[in-house]
Amino acid sequence: MLSGPVLACLALGLALAAGTRTDTVRAARLVTDFGVKVFQQVAQASPDSNMAFSPYGVASVLAMLQTTTAGESRRQIQEAMYFRTEDRGVAPALRRLQKQLLAPWNKDELSAASAIFVQRDLLLSPGFMPHFFKLFQTTVKQVDFSEVERARFIVNDWVQKHTKGMITDLLSTDALDPLTRLVLVNALYFNGQWMMPFPRSATHHRLFHRSDGSSFSVPMMAQTNKFNYTECTTPDGHIYDIVELPYHGGTISMFIAAPYQKEVPLSALTDILDSELVSQWKANMTKVVRLLVLPKFSLETEIDLQQPLEDLGVKDVFSPSRADFRSLSDQEPLYVSQALQKVKIKVDESGTVASSSTAVIISARMAPEEIIMDRPFLFVVRHNPTGTILFMGQVMEP
Repeated sequence: MLSGPVLACLALGLALAAGTRTDTVRAARLVTDFGVKVFQQVAQASPDSNMAFSPYGVASVLAMLQTTTAGESRRQIQEAMYFRTEDRGVAPALRRLQKQLLAPWNKDELSAASAIFVQRDLLLSPGFMPHFFKLFQTTVKQVDFSEVERARFIVNDWVQKHTKGMITDLLSTDALDPLTRLVLVNALYFNGQWMMPFPRSATHHRLFHRSDGSSFSVPMMAQTNKFNYTECTTPDGHIYDIVELPYHGGTISMFIAAPYQKEVPLSALTDILDSELVSQWKANMTKVVRLLVLPKFSLETEIDLQQPLEDLGVKDVFSPSRADFRSLSDQEPLYVSQALQKVKIKVDESGTVASSSTAVIISARMAPEEIIMDRPFLFVVRHNPTGTILFMGQVMEP
């Protein structure tokens, strides 16, 4: 017989608990769901690879990119994101969302910043810059991309400062060239200490089971405590465990989810993930005493976003012949030459340190008594008051 929480999680299409959602929460859902869709595309292309990703980071940059485009290019981005930045109330809701994410009552250290680096002699469309700044209140810096190395240093230095040194070389030596006209960048940094730290003395080597059936020994943290925990089942009938690890500020948590049976692929979870499902996890959790065993892990991921975005229908902006950036400039034909994200995350006995930077370059043409994550698992770092997913990923081999 399935437990109550399992039955509750079957209803994936049901709304959240009764009550009026604020515009901020709705904005968080739109931002999160788009970012998760991009993650799903990336994960499907590399189902057996470790991966760290920032849904919030990619959604922030694509919202800015949407504003620079026109015509079919803009329509494709709007269709993929399910919102239009120019609609009344959208931009204020996005700003309120960021304000809540960065509010001092979160206590855990979280910072987010965006910037645009624009070619100093690019003739912008009339009113573009005031409109853009009104929407995003973003740092605007003029650079000379003909001085390629200096321009790369300026962008990388900004990213390094806003990620506390975690992302040191976002743009590689060949990322920019004299045809570069605009770089849109988002930086996100998080440092959270566990509300219930793992005792270092309890960390020991245990076997971790890869998705191909092989096993190897890794350091695993352990503690017995009261955790928020639930079980759910996928539409295909696979039961999986979810445990919440809150950070000391009380507003941000890491959720760990893994199929109960080792032979079930992690894609059974990643393919159905969205903000609604994570909210259902949270709503159906109860405090139970469990022995939690979790591997220490450290991931560094660099992702080319072009193919995942094209798979979601955002195609024209990457085509020199079809991209439409008239909202930005009529001076010359522009297109997106590169879209990328770098993420670093480290999880140990004391907590989590994570950072991401996302850039778009525009150029001219287990048994319930124990929760042992000894198999590939999904992690989600969520701002619970808004439901915004800040970081997520899959650990296939810690």
